[in-house]
Amino acid sequence: MCGIAGWLGDKIDAHTCTEMLARLAHRGPDGEGEWRADGVWLGHRRLAVLDLSSEGRQPMLSPSRRYALTYNGEVYNYLELRVELERNGVHFRGHSDTEVVLAACELWGVEKAVTRLEGMFAFALYDVVDHVLWLARDPMGIKPLYYANTGSEFAFASELTALQPLPWLDDTIDADALYAYFRYLTVPSPASILRGARKLPSGTLLRWDGCILETRRFWDVQPRTLRASSATLSFEEATDELEKRLRHSVRWHMQSDVPYGAFLSGGVDSSVVAALMQAESSRPIKTFTVGFSERTQDESPYARAVAAHLGTEHHELILNADDVPALVPEVASHYDEPFADGSSIPTFLVSRFARQHVTVCLSGDGGDELFAGYPRYFWAGRVERWRNRLTAPGAYMASRLLQGLPDVFWNRVMNSLTGKRYAGTEGLAPRIKRFARYLGCAREQAYPLTMSAWPNPEILLGVGDFGKLGADAASYPNLSWAEEMMLTDQENYLQDDILAKVDRASMAVSLEARVPLLIHSLVEWSWDISLSYKVKENGDQGKRILREVLYRHVPRELIERPKQGFGMPMAVWLRGPLRDWAEALLTSAELESAGLNAKVVQSVWKAHLAGENRLSQVWTVLMYRQWQETWKQGRVRCAG
Repeated sequence: MCGIAGWLGDKIDAHTCTEMLARLAHRGPDGEGEWRADGVWLGHRRLAVLDLSSEGRQPMLSPSRRYALTYNGEVYNYLELRVELERNGVHFRGHSDTEVVLAACELWGVEKAVTRLEGMFAFALYDVVDHVLWLARDPMGIKPLYYANTGSEFAFASELTALQPLPWLDDTIDADALYAYFRYLTVPSPASILRGARKLPSGTLLRWDGCILETRRFWDVQPRTLRASSATLSFEEATDELEKRLRHSVRWHMQSDVPYGAFLSGGVDSSVVAALMQAESSRPIKTFTVGFSERTQDESPYARAVAAHLGTEHHELILNADDVPALVPEVASHYDEPFADGSSIPTFLVSRFARQHVTVCLSGDGGDELFAGYPRYFWAGRVERWRNRLTAPGAYMASRLLQGLPDVFWNRVMNSLTGKRYAGTEGLAPRIKRFARYLGCAREQAYPLTMSAWPNPEILLGVGDFGKLGADAASYPNLSWAEEMMLTDQENYLQDDILAKVDRASMAVSLEARVPLLIHSLVEWSWDISLSYKVKENGDQGKRILREVLYRHVPRELIERPKQGFGMPMAVWLRGPLRDWAEALLTSAELESAGLNAKVVQSVWKAHLAGENRLSQVWTVLMYRQWQETWKQGRVRCAG
């Protein structure tokens, strides 16, 4: 795992290049390298994981010296590709996957080569003969890649902060990107928070010849959703096939010349990865978890129980509330764009903790998106069934009626029906109102409604907009509403939230995080099986087939409990140890200078302090303000 950067143009200067590379030092503490040609500079910071010798150093030149490569990631099928390339006359000097990627690009051409790579990667390949730069990002967007282009100057880097030293970068805030951030808690690709920079989307290849910039997708899951389900496979046969594929992927991801382990929360996804790793290992693997002194969100006992059953060498860290005030700004500083997923904090903690013992950690991320683990999929299924029964006019009328009844009505109804208060963590009324909103909204509005922290960010910003996130239902008429949401998550939420969180948190401490559930061949296969193999018949629990694989290794009773997520008691902490930090960022003067409506923000903040749970809205504002603080001395200017 590494950090990469580059600059092509007429204004290249050595001091700026050095500064760009220095800002990626945390991604690669084991060495750095540079390659220069006329009007071209490529840089690399190395975290040595495979082939620790000098033969793995980058940027790397092909034997013909036509191509120069700077590469970040791991290609897990590199040994299979190496054998194929050797049969075609390629001779290798070392044993790194970098050399295999370079040889594949030279022999097959970059457009074909990227379709053959299974893994996580972001790379830049420069063709010295044709004077063409290629950028590529892996199919799922596991590894990040930003770029900036003026027409005559072009630069790229693993992180946005590495582009900051460029004197020609337009670093004003993109109003539309900021609008999207307050809706989705992160800036969706291909936008970035800055007007002058972009993110290369997942599965995309970029070509720049010094004048014309072209991009195209080389992998896309969408066409595969049109294939018929694998109805010939029974549920048991499909479970066997899934386990076989997962074992193969886990073996690939355990390839390393340095110590490795696994994140373990005790949930389904991380437990299945740890279980299969242990099944593939002749000695106890290392597992890591973080817990909290507040028991309401502490999953460490579950992780401990799973680790004990599997026989892993388990490591556990408990966070106290007193540690939080210093921790939150530190974690926020590692995100090069505003990022409001609160699980970034425990992800950083467990990464830093694991790095004391290992250099590589496997993660269970991706299970929810592939195998229907989020409650929003269950809601979508229920709403779709009711809409079909009621017809569109009936659904609209029912939605208006349910939303019009006061909260106290639902409490009294439940009391009269059950003789006790509704036991859910939210209460009944919020769930009824949410169901009613889904029931009455247009299908294309469902995903933004589900994901929005601020459903109408214009009340905060006054201006701004962002295109629709979501699969095109007209193009995929065979998709259920739940499947449409899953597809949208795979194309957006995964790369811009989940995988960005894991990448920044782990690389901040020079730890390589790997995600064996997200090799793209497994993603493709997941669309071949019926939704009924993922969601229970009663529609209230997901990951059915993934759970069955896990139950072959871990007793059911250690896993079956309500979904909790990798979170923290942040709503409570904002009223306690984090209150002073928050209020320093939320003064009227600070909010107005940031281009936010101070009255709206402070009203929400007061409601939260009074006991309402307004965490998602408050947290998006705080993370935006904290992000601004990390870009010091007026380097970021609000758009006019």
